[in-house]
This record gives sequence, structure tokens and C-alpha cells, in this order.
Amino acid sequence: MTYCVRVADMHASERPRERLFNYGAKNLATAELIAILLGTGQGAGKLSAVGLGQYILQVLGREQADPLAALREVSAHELTQIPGIGVAKAAAILAALELGRRVMTSKPLERTVVDDPAIAAAALSHDLMWQTQERFAVVFLDIKHRLLGTQVLTIGSATETLAPPRDIFREIIRQGATRAIVAHNHPSGSLEPSLEDITLTRQLLKAADILGVPLLDHLILGNGDYRSLRQTTNLWQEEAAQS
Repeated sequence: MTYCVRVADMHASERPRERLFNYGAKNLATAELIAILLGTGQGAGKLSAVGLGQYILQVLGREQADPLAALREVSAHELTQIPGIGVAKAAAILAALELGRRVMTSKPLERTVVDDPAIAAAALSHDLMWQTQERFAVVFLDIKHRLLGTQVLTIGSATETLAPPRDIFREIIRQGATRAIVAHNHPSGSLEPSLEDITLTRQLLKAADILGVPLLDHLILGNGDYRSLRQTTNLWQEEAAQS
């Protein structure tokens, strides 16, 4: 089994640490990221670090369809019950998970220039990313795209929420913003926009054109990631063609 191949015996280009530096952490498999934290293997069946990472995900995934969901809530006791995971390795995994949580929930300082969807997503992460109910929020910006603040406008059920365009723009104007980004989360973790998401975005774009308050983007957040509808749909081009 490939699980038993030691990292030291892998070709340099296939080792997790080297792959991280060559291709970036985003392009590594979850098991490879865990392997970097573990450093060495020697778990069940004398697995390599990568194999041990895969084994951890298998063990955690037995109770849930998504092992990453289990990993988010795993305890030190649960980790140390897995063969090959001692106190030191469990501590490394838990520390990495907590650092990830803190990074994702940290907000940019006000007056930060929001010139990338990732910055807006980071500003809303604490309010939207891991919520079990769908929430709709707004990022308020000035004419230079500087962050004035954020606000959750509505909280819905586990699957949907409603955000009337009139309420959205009333709050944007009340906050003195001249630009805005709207966002909502999908508790399921899927970033695929629904028909309702597309319809609402079209309505907001029309209202933004009438009011002279540009809507810069509509973001969907979930499962540690986000999607920019401006970057992945033609809605803004369609509205510009109709104006």
C-alpha cells in the first residue's frame, strides 16, 4: 500500500512540504497538510505521515459524511485514541485548527481598502462562515472602497433567509456608504448560487443603478471558502448592457 511509503523515500517533488512550497498550501490534499503537521508517521501498520493523515480522516469520517466537519470539532482525547497520534501530534493538529479558526474569524480593520473579494469575505467570516442558519450581511464602503463597517441584516432558517432590496439599500444609505458588497452564507457548505440568489442579485443591481449606489459584489460563504458572483457570473455585464 502507498500508505506505507515513507516521506523520506518519496521523490522530492512528491513530498508534502516540497509540494506546499512549489504549489501553495491551497493545492495540497487535506492528508498532506496533516502530514506536514505530524512530521513523521509510524501509526497503524507503520504508516507514512501522509498515510497517517489519510487514516485520521478515515477514522473521523466514520461518523460523518464530511471528515473535515469532524476535524473542526475534534478533541485532544479523540485524537490521542487514534494509533500513532500521541500528545505532541495531537497538540500540533489542534493548534493548527485553532490558528485557522482565528485567521478566518479575524476582521480587517475599518478603513481597510476592500479591493478584492477575499478581503470582504474575511470581514464577514466571523458572522457568516460557520453559522448553522443562513444570514445575509452587507459590507459598507466609502467612495474609495474603504471599509466603513459590516452588518448582518437578516437571519433565516437552516436553508434560507430573505433580504428585501429596500431594506438592504435603506441600511446602506443610513450608514452613509457610497459603495456596498452583499453576502450570505450557505450552511450546507455549497458555494453554488441558487436561483433565488441570482434573482436577488439582479434586483439589487437594478436598484443600485437607480439609486446611484454601486453594488460591487455578492459573495456566498461556506465551509471555509467563498464565491464571488461578480467573478463567476455575467450578471454585472448584463446589467451594464441594459443600462
